Amino acid sequence: MTVRHAATARLSTARHSRHTHHATRRIVRGTSLAVVALLAFGVGGAAATYARINGNVSHIDVGNLVADEPRPTKSADPNDPNAGQDVNILLLGSDSREGDDNESIGGHIGGMRSDTTIVLHVSADRSRVDAVSIPRDSMVDIPSCKLTNGKHTGATFGMFNSAFAFGYDQGGDVASATACTWKTVEKNTGVHIDHSVVVDFEGFEKMVNALGGVPMCIPNDMTSKDAKLKLTAGYQTLNGKQALGFARARKGAGVGDGSDTNRIGHQQELIAAMVKSILHKNVMTDAGELLSLLGAATSSVTTDKGLSVTDMAGLAYSMRNIRGGNITFMTIPWGAYPADHNRVQWTSEAAVIWDRMANDEPLDGKKAATPEPSSTASSSPSSSTSETTKATPKATPTPATTKQPGKESFTLEDTTAVCKTS
Repeated sequence: MTVRHAATARLSTARHSRHTHHATRRIVRGTSLAVVALLAFGVGGAAATYARINGNVSHIDVGNLVADEPRPTKSADPNDPNAGQDVNILLLGSDSREGDDNESIGGHIGGMRSDTTIVLHVSADRSRVDAVSIPRDSMVDIPSCKLTNGKHTGATFGMFNSAFAFGYDQGGDVASATACTWKTVEKNTGVHIDHSVVVDFEGFEKMVNALGGVPMCIPNDMTSKDAKLKLTAGYQTLNGKQALGFARARKGAGVGDGSDTNRIGHQQELIAAMVKSILHKNVMTDAGELLSLLGAATSSVTTDKGLSVTDMAGLAYSMRNIRGGNITFMTIPWGAYPADHNRVQWTSEAAVIWDRMANDEPLDGKKAATPEPSSTASSSPSSSTSETTKATPKATPTPATTKQPGKESFTLEDTTAVCKTS
């Protein structure tokens, strides 16, 4: 049975009217992001650059499909409609074989599925990012979904990624598939989704290559015929094809236990490595780097109409001071589904995680650490204090604990793989 956090029913109706000042807030937000984009792109070439990159993006009208029924809403400060808002983005990895490049990568298979789903939460103060993966085999309630052809899917209980497949098979397009997944996430989590991004094989490869590859530690040799992957152990920089193979691999020598949750761990490691590279290269504040990445990222992605290139640039710029320890990856807590151990169900802890995200709180429930007061030691310490200090042995460095992506939450500051150095 699917576990939803206790706030779901409460969130289905507005605690404050999110839409009262919606138009005003959107105009102000759009104007401010346009200014940010101009500053980042450079005034001289801003218009041409914006037109070129924006032309890459495929937009779908998901809003009309998800707004026909009550949805979780966010509370806004009634005294300041332009106050900062947290942002929740539904990231979907599509296995679409449409187009010569995608078919050559994944082979010819009809239909469209999404085996990668991440709910990305950006805190209102832009100091924290949480990326929560949802296993495709999660047994959840799949609500009735409005399709672009005017029809509706039937409500059912089944595997999470069935929502995307149902939408595509019955609606015939990415908009329907995305909308069905969007509504399924909101129904089972109580988290309001603001935007969606769908990335296909080709788009992911281009993003990695735009970064100049992704430096990673590969702890052991890995081979997967299905994912066209062959890697040797050690530190190396993965190109687009290698990175995609690493993200897709589920079966093969050295790949893991063959489960989807094990593959999720690889995907989290890879995305974390990409984020580290972006932060290291100061992509958020370097106009040339930002343009290059946005140009690649938008070439094979599909977003909802509300997420423009200006929004992307503005959001990226607003997070320019974020630190690695405040970027968290985790898989929603799960356990075996009793009726079929090849499927999973969310545990009661999942409800707590979703509730914290819905309320823009850290996933671990901890508040920001308060700096400890500085020492007030005497300017003329006694001889006994000096002797005590001299006698105190130096602390032995504690080896870094290796976190297990897919099974444990981790930040960019944690160690997730160990490679031997010669």
